[in-house]
Amino acid sequence: MALSRIATAIGGLLLSKGGRKFAGRHAGKLALATLAWELLQQRKARAGGQTQSQGKPRPASRQRWSGRRV
Repeated sequence: MALSRIATAIGGLLLSKGGRKFAGRHAGKLALATLAWELLQQRKARAGGQTQSQGKPRPASRQRWSGRRV
């Protein structure tokens, strides 16, 4: 399983002294942001799979009558 972009960014933060301080101060926020990102990706993947598996074509949009006579 590939690492997510956020995990890679957090790993990069931990390589420098300033990054370690930042990660230490904001560990909870980083954890919540990572969790939210992963959930968003899962929902996008699940939603995309449902629309493709149904196979129902989207109904054609109807033109509204503008009131003008031709």
